[in-house]
Amino acid sequence: MTAICGLRDGRVAEGLDAMLAALAPYGADSADWTEGSVGLGVSEPWGREESRAASLLGCDRAAGVAAVVDARLDDRDALCETLGIPLPERTTRRDVDLIIGAYTRWGRACPRHLLGDYAFVVWDTRQRTLFCARDHVGARPFYYARTPERFVFASTVEAVLAAPGVSDALDEATVATYLTNVSLMTTTRTFFAAVRKLPPGHTLTLAGDAVRIERYWRPEEAPRARPASDDAYAQAFLDLYTRAVRDRLRGAPDPVGVHLSGGLDSSSIAVLAARELRRQGRPAPLAFSWLPPLGPTPPKAEYAPEYAHIDAVCEQEGLQVRHQSPTVDEMVALLRQDGTFPGTHIHYNEDAVQRRAAASGVRVILSGWGGDEGASFNGRGYNAHLLLTGQWKKLSDICRTRGANPVKFLAGLVLQLVHPRLWKTVRKLRRHDKFIFQSGRWLIDPTFARRVCPLPIPVRRPVGVRRTQLRALGYGHLAERIEGWAAGGARRGIEYRYPLLDRRVLEFATGLPPDQFRRGGYNRWLMRHALRSVLPPEVCWNRSKSDPARTEPLLHTIGEALPIVERDLVAQTPPPRARYVDIPRLLTRMDTDRLSAKPRFAPVLKALQLLDFH
Repeated sequence: MTAICGLRDGRVAEGLDAMLAALAPYGADSADWTEGSVGLGVSEPWGREESRAASLLGCDRAAGVAAVVDARLDDRDALCETLGIPLPERTTRRDVDLIIGAYTRWGRACPRHLLGDYAFVVWDTRQRTLFCARDHVGARPFYYARTPERFVFASTVEAVLAAPGVSDALDEATVATYLTNVSLMTTTRTFFAAVRKLPPGHTLTLAGDAVRIERYWRPEEAPRARPASDDAYAQAFLDLYTRAVRDRLRGAPDPVGVHLSGGLDSSSIAVLAARELRRQGRPAPLAFSWLPPLGPTPPKAEYAPEYAHIDAVCEQEGLQVRHQSPTVDEMVALLRQDGTFPGTHIHYNEDAVQRRAAASGVRVILSGWGGDEGASFNGRGYNAHLLLTGQWKKLSDICRTRGANPVKFLAGLVLQLVHPRLWKTVRKLRRHDKFIFQSGRWLIDPTFARRVCPLPIPVRRPVGVRRTQLRALGYGHLAERIEGWAAGGARRGIEYRYPLLDRRVLEFATGLPPDQFRRGGYNRWLMRHALRSVLPPEVCWNRSKSDPARTEPLLHTIGEALPIVERDLVAQTPPPRARYVDIPRLLTRMDTDRLSAKPRFAPVLKALQLLDFH
């Protein structure tokens, strides 16, 4: 991830220097541009010698426009054709030049014409406006702050806080929400009251003292797919998917990394990337798994399928996989991050992968994150859709296929529609053994809890496949993980790219008929049907998403790390943020949870990540 920053105020030089200094951990090369009260800066990741920071700053004096970008644009030929760029010049045009050209032609509507991952800022000297945009899913982070004296933006929270006059006071409503929910999913707020996020698919325009935020991407407006056969839908998707993988390999230095879990999403990306790299005469990608490395003895019987599926993909494509899970020492370090909030989502397995990937020279990782909300959607809401539309025969066939009690099956559907919260609670109680990370009793300080109300958490009503899918896309968890991974990866010079979150793929998926996601007792039907000639059969038609080979060893590692962290916490005076956490209960829970047969670590881990102790 390239890190950008900038500000508009009367102390540009001082502020820009401070922000670029805060970005130093993210890159070895930096550049800046200033004019009057506006300053733009950029920092390039360590080791990215093929792309210098200065190439991410652009200025078209004839048009009166300057820009700084963190971008990877797709479908460049079509964009160049529209902008009238001659064919011989297209390969040498920088992404920043194309963005300036798009802004010059379409103004604030330019993001509608751009495909890819980006966060950029354009300074329009003639209109005296600062125009900011973030891509449709937030693949590139963008934070900002507004004070009476200045407007500040950056790719990281730390750089925004480094600007003069930006307070680092916590947003207590966000803290309360974080401590009382399994996941904090907000598209606009951060842990700091002064710092906000530009939501994915939005633009921000600063004209004078007026700030205008507008949404430009609405997946609900994607056209419905034209009626076609199953094979035609599958082929159309596979063509788009292959193109999305190919586009994300453009400019990626070798070796390229890929996630490989043995599931549909990561496995298909690994296969398509391997084949495209082979076609280009480049080295095969390095595959990284969250599973622990295998020892001299075979894995436990319940773990074997996960390893077998990964091995099947590797054998088919000639790949080598690197199994990586955190050690106890690494887990202790993660739990003692001194409350710096690198992102609202810290994934322990991925931190271990980042270390291994960086040591292997990987600078780009292709991930399957986001597939569950797009083309790999499992069809949640399909049964409710059949009930509401009176398709009784299909509903009866599904009930019979599952071997379910018809009365209980129908009652569950009605409960989903009438009272989704109660249905969700009942479902958890019936499947409690599968929710090992869910909350038990939260560890928020009682006085703080009485004083500050958490943010409202929206209820997702399953009222059909398309509406359920659209709610999932807009819920905030996609960008939440992306922001956390981007922050951790950028410190190691790693950039993530997500083929299944390609705008073309998402718009195609959200326009499909509901039955393309569930068919013949299988969910995720479109993916399975499209990839039947791409993936090994045991991977393509595997119904299980359980991953005990990852979760059980991870829980064991957390249990071993907690006593070490507990000793550190007890040995010092209460840290400043202890006023938000019930410390006595936290210490008790650290003992009881790690000794439990079915530990529920979420409240403990959240409390520890919040505390600023050494």
